[in-house]
Amino acid sequence: MRSYAPAVRPGVSPDAALIPAFVNHAATVAWAELLKLRRDPVELLSRAAQPTLWLLVFGQVMARLRGVPTGGLRYLDFMTPGVLAQSVLFIAIFYGVATIWERDVGVLHKLLVTPASRTALVVGKALSAGARALSQAVLVYILALLLGIRLDSNPLHILGVMAVVIIGAGLFATLSLIIACIVKTRERVMGMGQLLTMPLFFASNAIYPIALMPGWLRTVSSVNPLTYEVDALRALMVQGGASAYGIAPDLAVLLVSSVVLIAIAARMFPRIVT
Repeated sequence: MRSYAPAVRPGVSPDAALIPAFVNHAATVAWAELLKLRRDPVELLSRAAQPTLWLLVFGQVMARLRGVPTGGLRYLDFMTPGVLAQSVLFIAIFYGVATIWERDVGVLHKLLVTPASRTALVVGKALSAGARALSQAVLVYILALLLGIRLDSNPLHILGVMAVVIIGAGLFATLSLIIACIVKTRERVMGMGQLLTMPLFFASNAIYPIALMPGWLRTVSSVNPLTYEVDALRALMVQGGASAYGIAPDLAVLLVSSVVLIAIAARMFPRIVT
């Protein structure tokens, strides 16, 4: 049987030689996923509807209320990072539906017999979800500028927003893959996604501060990854925004959660075809 082990140069450890192969496999999977988006650009425009409605309708109404403690920010400025995080969540949480479709048409079977590790396949799909989410971030930024929201133009902060968006999208896309491995049908993945989306969103600080929550909801919010994603985005995205937990702890929570979910998804991934 032919071996797919990467060639090892003299003086290079086998473990070190596996790293470029892993990166190449993950990048290839991500690129293949992004090619689908290029063939269907209408998807980008259709996804602009949701953040537009939240900012134009919900945001304009809530901005008239004076009793929401937003830390000195205008309400529209306060909620814009939450709307971006919500848009990223909506893109990622249904990612498992596409994976079920790939299984049904035979694409997933071909991926599973390639030399790529299961972890590389999962990471590649997570990265592609992050890239899709970046396109949503561009749409939200354009809409925010049109509405006069005071965005932070610091290039380092914009790069930080991109990083948080990619990590957040990858995290929830990986969660969706785990769900797909368990339920194994598109209808059930859609149902579970709809079941999880609203609790994740409303049990976070996306559209109101944690200080307004009852005690039990604060506890739920503290273990909700979306809370930390919004917290980091609020500090990086808008002028005068601040992180309640600190950007470094926010990123640490998101990264650790992502690593745990990737490990679980990689272990469960082959089950989706059985």
